[in-house]
Amino acid sequence: MARYTDALCRVCRREGDKLFLKGDRCHTDKCGIERRRYAPGSHGQRRRKLSDYGLQLREKQKVKQTYGILERQFKKYFYMAERMKGVTGSMLLQLLERRLDNVTYRLGFASNRRQARQLIMHRHFTVNGRRVTIPSYIVRQGDVISPKDSSSKLLVIRESLTKAEHRGFPSWVEMDKSNLRGKILHLPAREEIALPVQEQLIIELYSK
Repeated sequence: MARYTDALCRVCRREGDKLFLKGDRCHTDKCGIERRRYAPGSHGQRRRKLSDYGLQLREKQKVKQTYGILERQFKKYFYMAERMKGVTGSMLLQLLERRLDNVTYRLGFASNRRQARQLIMHRHFTVNGRRVTIPSYIVRQGDVISPKDSSSKLLVIRESLTKAEHRGFPSWVEMDKSNLRGKILHLPAREEIALPVQEQLIIELYSK
């Protein structure tokens, strides 16, 4: 499957927002968007007005890059959100937040979603005691996520947890740091999802 493998800071600069793709580096002065607040490329500093379609497309790309998913996956989540009860935009973001790789990142087991995805695929995490190796697995209310006993001593997980204490945890999850267990208290509402995106523009894009 194709994945973006170029410099991650270029993505944030292109979208004009911090997407926290590089984990802890994004919280320091070394963050690419902090040092150069303009789009990458030789014409990045030129101001240009985006059309309505351009604004909608940029919002969609911002969400895709944040969660590290491709167009086909994104469309699947959109159509799933359309069939759910509630506001489509909020349901779309809720589905993306419930991905196991994102939840693992939110719980502090990884410094970013890319690292979380790699740890899951390498069989380091369990959901309700059962090993899950699919990063796109959708968690439910009451699910318990934790590293395997043999993986709980991994330095990368321990270091990420230590740094996550400063970042904080979302209100819809509960983290038991002593036992290295995270629990989904309830499904995230829109106001609990810290994502600088106007999801209504995405809905307008797909409604054409």
